[in-house]
Amino acid sequence: MLAGTVMDTFAFLRIRGPERDWPPLREAIVSALPAERVWGTFHGLFGIASNELVAVTVGDDAAVAASVETVSGLDTVEGVASLTLVPTVRPTDSRPLTREGLYVFRFFEVAHRDVEEIAALSAEAWTSFETVDAYRAEPQGLFCQRDRSAEHGRMLLLTWYDGLNSWQASRQPPQAARENFQRRHALTNGTVAYATRLVV
Repeated sequence: MLAGTVMDTFAFLRIRGPERDWPPLREAIVSALPAERVWGTFHGLFGIASNELVAVTVGDDAAVAASVETVSGLDTVEGVASLTLVPTVRPTDSRPLTREGLYVFRFFEVAHRDVEEIAALSAEAWTSFETVDAYRAEPQGLFCQRDRSAEHGRMLLLTWYDGLNSWQASRQPPQAARENFQRRHALTNGTVAYATRLVV
């Protein structure tokens, strides 16, 4: 059961350019893709090279595949790593992201049979995780792979924070959220995270 109402497919793209900085990549993507297909573009703070850019595109399966192909063929692009995804409990629409702040991409290594349970644990945890005064944080999306025919794969959690102080404070969430996050952690085989900022 994927509780999200968004029927679109999303693609996570980690794009590498020949220059040492990311702005030429951003300009090329803006020129090459319709605005409605770009959910967000992000430059790295930690874990992403200065000549890399993260983009998340959205649309039906054919549109997302075309977006990946278009970006891969740009002269300013030297390489693209992509993952095709669908939402679980969030997002509930595909409007582009606009809020400035810190966006953390966290990939989970999972057994695909556990996707629904991980989504349910996350949604329950967020009811208290998002409502405290000690920090400002809001999960933007929890995705699973579009193709779950293999036994194992990845999920992607994208969370917004108003800054690094909130990210640090959120490491100590309310007890109810912590318990759900611990149960979720037990269902994963490892995680990796990238800290970014949205390119507005």
